[in-house]
Amino acid sequence: MINGVQIKVCGLTRVEDAVVAADTGADYLGFILYPKSPRHLPLERYVGLAPALPPGPGRVAVMVEPTTEALAAAVAAGFDFFQIHFAHTTPPATLREWSAQLGPRRLWLAPKLPPDLDVPADWLPLADTVMVDTFHAGGFGGSGKTGDWAKFARHQAAHPGHAWILAGGLSPENIAEAMMRSGTRRVDVNSGVESAPGLKDHSKLRALAATLSNRS
Repeated sequence: MINGVQIKVCGLTRVEDAVVAADTGADYLGFILYPKSPRHLPLERYVGLAPALPPGPGRVAVMVEPTTEALAAAVAAGFDFFQIHFAHTTPPATLREWSAQLGPRRLWLAPKLPPDLDVPADWLPLADTVMVDTFHAGGFGGSGKTGDWAKFARHQAAHPGHAWILAGGLSPENIAEAMMRSGTRRVDVNSGVESAPGLKDHSKLRALAATLSNRS
């Protein structure tokens, strides 16, 4: 945590990047298990590097509409939290299955919501944490574009009992404005702190930390 702000650094593929992320204040380290992502880290590779990861930050498995079997394999690999991206048309029964398998504390819902739709209230009892990412018609997050910060602020104000994470194109250059306009105290950074997909830029991670540290 930096200056009261929780940070998740996502799309990690290398131990050295995870170490710098932790050293600069990251609360969570995200590993994308979705094969179509340019930052995809196969589960077997994660298992191989897990012993060398820095202790402390929570380890987050990032998945897209996983099967029960895939989710069980990620649980067995030792992840602490499970960020699940899914289409807004996913049957509610599927969300309930994820919640039952993981428990609300460990499940992070990351719905792919069209701009005109809000997070349905009946989803909220299923997970303590909800991520609001930029809508990207062709994929599930990872667009590198900023989202609707006012929409995020509205959700957070309406449901203060939940943890709301802001994602989408956040970088050292725009993090202060994003926080001011959204009111978030939890952020997810990925492409905005990279030199290439899956390769974190250590100077950008430090610049992000410095920006947050200097906020009043």
